[in-house]
Amino acid sequence: MNEFHEKLAAKIINQVIYITIASVSSEGEPWNSPVYSGFDNDLNFFWSSDKNGQHSQNIRSNGKVFLVIYDSTAKEGTGEGVYVQANAQELGENEEIQTARLVTQKRKGQLSEITEKEYANFTGNAVRRVYKATPCKIWINDVELDDRGKYIRDIRVEIPIEKLKELLSGA
Repeated sequence: MNEFHEKLAAKIINQVIYITIASVSSEGEPWNSPVYSGFDNDLNFFWSSDKNGQHSQNIRSNGKVFLVIYDSTAKEGTGEGVYVQANAQELGENEEIQTARLVTQKRKGQLSEITEKEYANFTGNAVRRVYKATPCKIWINDVELDDRGKYIRDIRVEIPIEKLKELLSGA
């Protein structure tokens, strides 16, 4: 691990607005969902989704998720991604929902203030809910080359979460 990997991970997280959430149902069936997201200074990721969506149901039964953040338009062999093992949960408290919505809406350049109506859009009988994923571990890939410089395989390089928070707070 080095400063290059840390800065690259921070750049990817800061630039890519969609995360892919891998979750597992209570029956052990895998599910993968891309969602628009934002993140806060503690590197919590937030998004809103239909409460009946498969990934939303999965998170309610098993909060262990895996996030991938990458530019899906990158040309073959040029893509870079950040991998996040996290614990996710559906938010229910007014203050938590307001904070999460402010983070995601500001990222889109919308809403500078969240109203009580916004809270009502994500609770009770409303269709959508707000979710939060808190990272446990974060990686980025690098490559292992042979002595001739030929590709052998991808390797994971763990990025310290605290270092990443520091880099992103200055972004």
